[in-house]
Parts: sequence; C-alpha cells; structure tokens
Amino acid sequence: MSQPVSNEFTDFVAGKLDLVEEELARQAGADTPFVTEAANHIISAGGKRFRPLLVVICSQLGGRVSDEDLVRAAVVMELTHVASLYHDDVMDEATLRRGAESANQRWGNSVAIMVGDFLFARASETVSRLGTEYVRLQAQTFARLVQGQIAETRGPLAGEDPLQHYLDVVADKTGSLIAAAAVFGGMVSGQSPETLAVLRRFGEEIGIVFQLADDLLDITSTRTGKTPGIDLREGVATLPVLLLRASTDPADQPVKDLLDADLSSDEVLAQALSALRSSHVMDEARADIRARADRARAELAALPEGQARLALAELCDEVVGRSS
Repeated sequence: MSQPVSNEFTDFVAGKLDLVEEELARQAGADTPFVTEAANHIISAGGKRFRPLLVVICSQLGGRVSDEDLVRAAVVMELTHVASLYHDDVMDEATLRRGAESANQRWGNSVAIMVGDFLFARASETVSRLGTEYVRLQAQTFARLVQGQIAETRGPLAGEDPLQHYLDVVADKTGSLIAAAAVFGGMVSGQSPETLAVLRRFGEEIGIVFQLADDLLDITSTRTGKTPGIDLREGVATLPVLLLRASTDPADQPVKDLLDADLSSDEVLAQALSALRSSHVMDEARADIRARADRARAELAALPEGQARLALAELCDEVVGRSS
C-alpha cells in the first residue's frame, strides 16, 4: 500500500484551489450583467475542478512557483473546459448541466455558443500572460478538442472500428485537456522537457480513465446523484455497450436486443440497464479502466519522489474508484 498524502499537502492544494475559484469568478465578469450571469452559469454550478487540481499538484514537482502564474495556468485550463461545455450542450441539445438547466435551454443556442466563445477569449487573454509556449499548447489542445467533437458528431466511418473511434474521441475531447493541465503544472514550476513528456503521457492516460469511468456511471450510478441510462436512451455508445456490440457470443444477443428496443419508456430502460449491469462486459470495462490507470501510475516512477507524486498516485485510485 502506498504512503498516504499528508494533511499539510492536502490543505496546501485546497488553498490554491480556493484562489483559482476566486479568479474563475472574476474572469467570468463581463461588461453587462446578462453576460456575467450567463458566463457564470456553469462555473457557479461547481464541478470536479479536476484540471485545476492537476495543475496545482504537478506544479509541486519542481521549484518555487508564484501564485500568480499557478492560478493563471489553472484558470486557463478550467475556462477552456467550461467554454467547451457550453458548445457541447448546444451540439448535444442538452437540457441539464451539473444538475441545473443548461445555458442553451435557458437562453437559447446562440447565446450559449457566444458565451462559450467569450470564455475561450478570457482563457486566451490569460494564457498570453504566461508566454508563447503556453499559448501554443493551449491552441494545440483546443484543436484536438474540436476535432474530437467533430469525430463524435460524425460517428465512425464505414469500416472503422467503433470501439477505437470512441477511444480516439475520448482521447481528443478529454485526454488532451487533462494532459495539458498536467503539463501546465510542470511548466509553471520549470520542469525539464523530459518531465513534461512524462506528465503529458500521464495526463492523457488518466484523462481517458477519467472519462471512461464517468461514462460507466451512466449505467451503474445509484448513489451519485447522476440519473442512470441517459446515454443509453440517447443512443450514445460507451465502453460497455461497444464491448457488447463487438461480442460474437450468442448468449449476448438478448441484451443487445434490449439495447436496440425503444428506450423512451422508463420500464424498458430499467430492464436494459439491469441486463447490462449483469453482463460480463461490465467487468471487462472495469478491467480496462484499471489497466489504463496502472499504465498512468507506472509513468509516475520517473517523477521526483515526494507529496506531489503520492498525490498523483492517489488520484489514479480515486478515478478508478468512480467506476467500481
């Protein structure tokens, strides 16, 4: 069993995240009360703040870091993430976001898109204060986010493996930004190119784990407050469903038939969820998530020993725990 992270380090990280939260609220401020309200809509709803957390932890692997640069780096990552959520909700025709009415549902698609653009602009202004290398990485990451969203919207092409397509989308839409968050943390603390490469690989892998575990909650959630079966009802194929689709075992056909049924009825949806939860693909999906988390954890061996490395290892366990 690995050594636990100290309370002092946990409190230190929490203190830095409080500074990030204050700056996020300030960055969402606009010239009019309406834009300020709309820009704060998702930010004030909370969220896991996983990306700022990674920035803060990874910044503690090296030398001294100014609070100003650390907060800027964390805010850029979260603003980029939140801005993309406004756009995602429009494309997905979502009605809820983080338990509240989505911006597109409340104010319409045009406003939601422009608020997302406003927050991207805020992120761009902030990242410019950090330097051109930060600007370059954020731009490259944004390009991957957009390409991942387009690929998800189009779906797999003829002859393309649906499972690999899904994993590529997850890597582009989620893994890329979480990888950038880890690298930003390393950059503000003056880490070597070799260490930054480790953080990039770690971040991408743990980012994929993060999303796969989150997708699994659509099937398994009973105590997280997340309504199960939304992805199933909307025909969004996640890891367990894709594993099931790829199965040639005739015994899996009844479950496939349930998933192909009209799931608009709560009763039929409950039957499909029950059948999927009992299927062997759930254990296979969890095993895949654990294996990916182990690969991410293995990258940590190349990082300096200390509280930050312990915290990253603990993060691997916490992310995997979400899929249990």
